[in-house]
Amino acid sequence: MSLATPFRGAEPSPETLMTLNELIGFKTVSRDSNLGLIEWARDYLQALGASVRLTYDRSTKKANLFATYGEGPGFGTVFSGHTDVVPADGQNWDSDPFIATRVGDRVVGRGSCDMKGFLAVCLTRLRLIPAQTLHTPIHFSFSYDEELGCLGVRGLLEDLRANGIRPVACIVGEPTMMQPVLAHKGKQAYRCSVHGHSAHSSSPQLAINAVDFSAELIVKIREIAGTARTAGPWDEAFDVPYSTIVTTVIQGGTVINTIPDRCEFVFEHRFLPGVDPRQVMDELRCYVEREMLPQMRLQAGYAGDAETIGSVEFEVLSAYPGLDTSAGDSLARRAMHILGADRANKVGFGTEAGLFSAAGIPAMVCGPGDIAHAHKPNEFVTLDQLARCEDFFDAYVRATSMGPVAAGGVA
Repeated sequence: MSLATPFRGAEPSPETLMTLNELIGFKTVSRDSNLGLIEWARDYLQALGASVRLTYDRSTKKANLFATYGEGPGFGTVFSGHTDVVPADGQNWDSDPFIATRVGDRVVGRGSCDMKGFLAVCLTRLRLIPAQTLHTPIHFSFSYDEELGCLGVRGLLEDLRANGIRPVACIVGEPTMMQPVLAHKGKQAYRCSVHGHSAHSSSPQLAINAVDFSAELIVKIREIAGTARTAGPWDEAFDVPYSTIVTTVIQGGTVINTIPDRCEFVFEHRFLPGVDPRQVMDELRCYVEREMLPQMRLQAGYAGDAETIGSVEFEVLSAYPGLDTSAGDSLARRAMHILGADRANKVGFGTEAGLFSAAGIPAMVCGPGDIAHAHKPNEFVTLDQLARCEDFFDAYVRATSMGPVAAGGVA
């Protein structure tokens, strides 16, 4: 019998919609605690017989959840998603963003697409699976602070490693329109701080203009980005087929007639799988040492303190690796067969899948909704997408965890 999913193109179960309503109601904006949702999910899963582990951040106001359902040989597949959402402040919503609202064939609410729809499906469909029917257990990973740079899941993965828990596969349910994604770019985000020397704007010879030198460095970043765009490497399977480097935030100066002694800017590097991001920073640091600092020190001599004035500092704000899972991996083959897909996609946005993969757990991305609708006012997921996710979850569990594992399958 074929394992391909007979997608219904219909509505999800009422239970999934009820669970999604519950999850959207938790205001898990990254700046706030997610413990309300995590503790609710913990109680929900434990009531079904799952064992649950929590790992907390330093403040103990946020936590990851890792749950195991069923027993048997091997460690099975992880269904993974983040619990935090981006703020709705300042956005023009037609309804309360933290109340799930049915609008035609859509569920509108913050996180409906990114990615509480996936979490709702996983939690609801688990109720239909008697634990004793599982040949291998299945797992759930619900993390915090993904929106801040995949911060929370690192502690969860360290906890699994330290306790010898080694899942053999991971499906991250970020919105992909229920299409399989096996590769995405990695990301490094940096803050650059340029320290100069202040003076009255009528005496620029007595100052080191931090804004001017920041602008010079930003032009260098743009030059490096241009080289990546024209010289490659390229991967035409991505919508933007080269690595990108962009400056996104800059702050410097106080008043019009004072030369600024400090300027900060933020830039990010999104790089193709296989590209070493250290090469960009090595080039920037070399430029600073060879070109900028000599100019700043020369200017500092006029300013009166060549030994202590003028410096450039780089700070990593967030980082996560890219994902590049082989289409020949058993996870990929099984999922693509169930989905009826003849190829997998590659995307520019990042996910926690890269960190699972780096931890030795083959990973892919597949979830309900369109990433184009995430983070926006009136964020939504369609009923059809939720129904497709239900079908995929059911079929994947049947194929991999219920009864003996077929040859070449995922345990």
